[in-house]
Amino acid sequence: MAKSAQLRTLLKPPKMAWNPTDRKLLRAAGIDDLRKLARRRVPRMVFDYTDGAADSERSLSRARQTFADIEFQPSVLRDVSEIDTTRTVLGKVQKLPFCLAPVGFTRVMHPEGESAVASVAAQFGIPYSVSTLATTSLADIAAAAPGGRHWFQLYFAEDRAMVKELLGLAEEAGFDTILLTLDTPISVPRRRDIRNGLTIPPSMSIGTFAEAWLHPGWWLSQIRGGAPSPKVLAATSNGSASDLIKKVFNPTLSIEDLEWLRGAWSGKLVAKGVQSVADSIRVADAGVDAVWLSTHGGRKLDRAPVPVELVPDVVDAVGERIEVMVDTGITSGADIVAAIALGATAACVGRCYQYGLMAGGRRGVVKAMEILTREIEVTMKLLGVTSVSQLDRSHVRFR
Repeated sequence: MAKSAQLRTLLKPPKMAWNPTDRKLLRAAGIDDLRKLARRRVPRMVFDYTDGAADSERSLSRARQTFADIEFQPSVLRDVSEIDTTRTVLGKVQKLPFCLAPVGFTRVMHPEGESAVASVAAQFGIPYSVSTLATTSLADIAAAAPGGRHWFQLYFAEDRAMVKELLGLAEEAGFDTILLTLDTPISVPRRRDIRNGLTIPPSMSIGTFAEAWLHPGWWLSQIRGGAPSPKVLAATSNGSASDLIKKVFNPTLSIEDLEWLRGAWSGKLVAKGVQSVADSIRVADAGVDAVWLSTHGGRKLDRAPVPVELVPDVVDAVGERIEVMVDTGITSGADIVAAIALGATAACVGRCYQYGLMAGGRRGVVKAMEILTREIEVTMKLLGVTSVSQLDRSHVRFR
């Protein structure tokens, strides 16, 4: 009898889910599992739009390899029974030390789109950055997550009247931070998208159209949700989606435009897409509240610097004046912890939650956040730290 009782304690039934999507999400142990699931759930053109990077994709692969090569330096004999993952970012306390980076045309990945992502970000107590190329209006995004913190990623058009309208929409919807994107003076077609015949706004070749029909669930959800279009831009002017998008790429963008924006926006202002110490100093001098070290997820300049490698030098140069954020190449909670230890105020993730969205809509985004949260907590405990504020360069080294 005793042996039977012991056996019963070992044979606990696993968590069950009747919904097939929920069953697959339950088995996802890491972000890469969500990536594989996303690849099966959506057409190749959609997956490649999110997964791909510029040209040879070296900027992205080098960034990921750099994170993989960072070595942790743990400390033992520490009481880590309770830990604090909160972080103050741009003047507000959030539950976790990262934010969700902006991604355009999110409703192409899943019809629940930006509204679903915003509500999950609010649930986990982190900011959500909304793209200028969002397929949901800023007002609707704010309404979907009334308790959330929303940031607006701004492409600074040559027409300042258009910029003023976008700022007004963000302010009216309660957005507290503008992320001025600096690394996109021109639109850059990516090789995967060219091969797939995909354009933004989306259009498809005959071959891509045929491949997409192998994913009837995606098609049905898109038909029910309606064709995705740049809702934010459409609120500022008339014209086709293609014409509207062309307006936001600005090869004349200069430091004077940044200074003008600082005077036009009373909330927090972040310079996103900075890739050097020298430019970090320039934008700090122009009055921004933070610098966001980024290569746009490796999606613009191939062979660009690896943002996380820049963090220590940029923090040394401007860290006493402004905050420092970083993205590109982050695939786990351990990567987020490493970025914070190197000196970043916050890490920013894009593909991680997009894989979740493609894999299962809002439920998939929740799963991605659960994975990252668990990995952050485990990494901190194994490092021997009880709060994010304790992380510093003594805990990491580049191999």
